[in-house]
Amino acid sequence: MTKVLYIKANAKPEGESRTFKISDSFVETYKVSHPEDEIITLDLYKEGINFLPVGQLNELHSPEPGTGKNHPILKYAYQFLEADKYVIAEPLWNLSIPAVLKAYIDYITVTGITFKYTAEGPVGLCQGKKAVNITARGGAYVDGPGAAFEMGDRYLRTLFAFLGIRDFTTISAEALDVIGNDVNTIVANAIKEAQKIAKTF
Repeated sequence: MTKVLYIKANAKPEGESRTFKISDSFVETYKVSHPEDEIITLDLYKEGINFLPVGQLNELHSPEPGTGKNHPILKYAYQFLEADKYVIAEPLWNLSIPAVLKAYIDYITVTGITFKYTAEGPVGLCQGKKAVNITARGGAYVDGPGAAFEMGDRYLRTLFAFLGIRDFTTISAEALDVIGNDVNTIVANAIKEAQKIAKTF
């Protein structure tokens, strides 16, 4: 059975998040097209993800042999490793990702679980997996001068590649806060794109 990890990172309630309108539509379409797959939803705000605790960095980045999936933090790295596909949903905040998502990334990027060091350098241990990142942005960052300022999707794409995941697709709703733009149409078009990609993801 294929496992899909749906990672949600937005403080807005479900009905108010434009990001989640798109990502939830993606997941619902995916379920119809892949009824045999298991989807695990991880809402980082509801989960209460916090920053890495003081004094535990060595424990987390060099886990003792036998430290297992019941560890309060390492369990997220094991959960991430066990997934086959990833759906990440987050808005662009201050040109990057929400802090809760960065905190989660610190939880899952663990030596010996999701990557390892070798004589040739670090090697990701999540090879052969795929991800889609779904994001909503107030400005225009895909093309033009704004592209140089976008550091959210770019960071996630780089980090996932570091973990061995290079099949990485981005779905974005752009310029939602630009005065005069038809927000409903922009979101609707992003939903159509998401539904199309979900069928073959």
